Amino acid sequence: MDTLEDLNRKLDGAKDIKSVVKAMKAMAAANITQYEAAVASLGDYYYTVTLGIKAYLTAEKIQTVIEKPGHGKDKDQTVCVIVFGSDLGLVGQFNDLLSAFVQHSLNFIPGKKEVWVIGERIQALLADAGLNIMRSYPVPVSIDAVTPLIQGLLIEIEEIRESRHVKQFYVFHNQPKTGAGYEPFMQRLLPLDEKWMHNLITIQWPTKIIPEVIGNAVTTLRALIDSYLFVSVFRASAESLAAENASRLEAMQRAEKSISEMLESLGKKFQSLRQSMIDEELFDVVSGFEALKKEHH
Repeated sequence: MDTLEDLNRKLDGAKDIKSVVKAMKAMAAANITQYEAAVASLGDYYYTVTLGIKAYLTAEKIQTVIEKPGHGKDKDQTVCVIVFGSDLGLVGQFNDLLSAFVQHSLNFIPGKKEVWVIGERIQALLADAGLNIMRSYPVPVSIDAVTPLIQGLLIEIEEIRESRHVKQFYVFHNQPKTGAGYEPFMQRLLPLDEKWMHNLITIQWPTKIIPEVIGNAVTTLRALIDSYLFVSVFRASAESLAAENASRLEAMQRAEKSISEMLESLGKKFQSLRQSMIDEELFDVVSGFEALKKEHH
């Protein structure tokens, strides 16, 4: 049975943990704000870049895909899979759900899978699942650290496209849902195929003025495609970070509730035991007093 000292020690420990949870909850809430703001601004940038590509295609009268995936030898081709997870724990099912989604989705993509991971936690899960982890990177600790990561990824993508002729690239990450929560998401980054072209053609040009390209058309297209790839991967990273912090905030809220309930329970036990000890002491005092009265009589 717990003593008053034991209960007091447990109460102090629970209070300390609750303070840490509150700090982590506040940090997660602050991080969500900056990452959600980045995602919102990226939406406008992504739309602008997409309009730029559409302007080029319209001006050049291009109605076919820029690059078609190979057929017939898909099983022999290498597919590069980039997965954004987390380095830290206390994020609920954030990594587990994404890992299951990646494994399920890859069953429908032919070819030899080469996995690049951002985050130690997701790396461990995917490695345990038997996937071929070729490269790993730490998760950016702030929005300012995202740009160097994405720039490095795009350089490495270009290198293996040229040296090993890898054409297919997919990006997996968790993205925030409207309202609350998050869900796993997959995007085919490269090649720019028929589906990509169809989605681009369906976008309505915002004015009645026919767009035209100023300067070298090839250079312009390359710059637009580079921007498209950059914003696509950057948005995946920013959405993953926003979803991670949302998951951590939710986990911290549950933890705070559990700790509050435990503190209440321990407090009641402490007060009950203390009252019992006081009652026993009073009973001993009364018993002693009654015994002294009998001796004097």
